[in-house]
Amino acid sequence: QVQLVESGGGLVQAGDSLRLSCKASGRTFSNYVMGWFRQAPGKEREVVAVIRWGGGSTRYADSVKGRFAISRDNVKNTVYLQMNSLKPEDTAVYYCAASYSSALTLEAAAYNYWGQGTQVTVSS
Repeated sequence: QVQLVESGGGLVQAGDSLRLSCKASGRTFSNYVMGWFRQAPGKEREVVAVIRWGGGSTRYADSVKGRFAISRDNVKNTVYLQMNSLKPEDTAVYYCAASYSSALTLEAAAYNYWGQGTQVTVSS
């Protein structure tokens, strides 16, 4: 049974940094694509960043390019999202997701497993 457990969210001020973690278990993820998505109140879920576990290729939403970085630790079976220069508009629930498709897709519908989410709130 695949489990994705996010942690690291919190309340910060604009300009601060946070690092989210997603601990993955229940499967060998070397052929998976992992993603971070977010959903703000009243808005649709949107992609933030994705990474191919094997090889480490990445893609980012335009809104976070240059500020956020996705990475993975093969030993710890954990995916990270380093968020720098946070803005109030980054406020959302952040979700970790896993896709067994080999495509480095930004589409939420392609992701098969989801975590419970962690709240990130950025005050101005």
